Amino acid sequence: MDSPIFEQMLNGFELNRSSDRPVYLQLAEIILSLIKTGKLQSGQKLPSSRQLAELKQINRITVSKAYEELQTQGWLERFVGKGTFVSSYLPEYRPETLQESHQHTAQKQAGFKIDEKEYLVSYSPVTAKLHLDDGFPDPKLAPLHELYRAYRNQLTRSGLYDKFGSYSYPDGSIYYRQAISKHLNETRALKTTFQNILSVRGTLMGINVVCNGLIKPGDVIVSGFPGWGRAEANFVHAKAQHIMIPVDEHGLVVDELKKICAKQQVRMVYVTPHHHYPTTVPLRIDRRLELLRLAKEHQFIIFEDDYDFDFHYSHRPLLPLASADDSGMVIYCGSFSKSLSPAFRMGYLAASENVIEHLAKVRLLLDRQGDHILDNAMGEILNDGTVQRYLRKTLVVYEQKRDFFCQQLSEVLKDKVEFTVPAGGMSVWTKFDRSIDLTKLAGKALTKGLYVSDGKSHQYPQFDENALRLGFASPSHEELEKSISILKQLL
Repeated sequence: MDSPIFEQMLNGFELNRSSDRPVYLQLAEIILSLIKTGKLQSGQKLPSSRQLAELKQINRITVSKAYEELQTQGWLERFVGKGTFVSSYLPEYRPETLQESHQHTAQKQAGFKIDEKEYLVSYSPVTAKLHLDDGFPDPKLAPLHELYRAYRNQLTRSGLYDKFGSYSYPDGSIYYRQAISKHLNETRALKTTFQNILSVRGTLMGINVVCNGLIKPGDVIVSGFPGWGRAEANFVHAKAQHIMIPVDEHGLVVDELKKICAKQQVRMVYVTPHHHYPTTVPLRIDRRLELLRLAKEHQFIIFEDDYDFDFHYSHRPLLPLASADDSGMVIYCGSFSKSLSPAFRMGYLAASENVIEHLAKVRLLLDRQGDHILDNAMGEILNDGTVQRYLRKTLVVYEQKRDFFCQQLSEVLKDKVEFTVPAGGMSVWTKFDRSIDLTKLAGKALTKGLYVSDGKSHQYPQFDENALRLGFASPSHEELEKSISILKQLL
């Protein structure tokens, strides 16, 4: 090919010598673009490395490397004594009219169709300096030093091949599962061994694994409204028939579940009995017992999401449903994300041995295994009492924050909000005056540097109390006071 012709083809393409991307790769991409747009045809000869180096004012070695790169990928072929040619094996490319060069533009739109689902929603992390979040723990109180020490110990102790040399159990390391089993038996009166425990990366993964492994399309899943949207999205994604029943001041209205059971087979009931999400009310004892009785009678699974068992202020926490389950109907789910930090993805399922064995096989399809190093580190600080000491300390701190926050709500926003002081957990279910648009309030608060929910995730066709969760655990007293002051200004 004559150099002037090739030079004309190269017009509009510039090599950026200050880019992190090597110049030879940039040149290779330019030549590849000319091939794909049909400007360079199959079998066409390219200028020699010397000629092209002179054209682009670059080193001849750079050109040779670009040719070698394309030759390795099969776009070019080289014949000794003849030169470098566009591969003769390429199909004929029809020239395309390009509106603009997309050579260095990241691909934004796929060439195939995506079936978007309404229940698949994104998440934006809270970045505001002040935040009344969903009820997250204070990371400043977390035993980070102890966890770091335990993690480091896992990396330096003997048995490295067992830890790093191969894959391990998909249901979690035995050490971690033994530690979790002991912890649950001592604190929640469960009756487990390590074979009753499956390690998961938090509650959502636990729900997803159960839906994948135990729910078939058309199966009936019952949960309460208002509820947790991410759990509900999993039910819809599993193509289950999702039925929602009311939650009142005493928790899930089990009498409504009884009516459903009389008409059709229920496969699973999802419940947060300790403090219902989002309203924080506990499930009353008579309803707990009736729920267990119905599960045994109608053979449905109870998925017990016990996301904040460790934080109950008025008295000892009510024991989980799983502690009174003698028929193997309950799958109990817990997580350290709500006690240490959402950043730590460590949780567990507790269920009958055959259920755990089955779900471990399902988990294998989703995640070959969890982080056994982190799990073992958590097992270590469970076994040495670090977690227990941390929970005792934070229980006092969070109770003081709850009392201070509720006092501020009562005194500063008394004519705008209604709430009941929660017996446990890390947030207050707060009902706002009907005249207040929570979406606008959240937007205005954000401009003041304060994050609050807009309440949309707690609205249902059959339920809208114009309410949201205001988390009090992660901010300091000063930040709580400042946040309430901002809300007062906006209201």
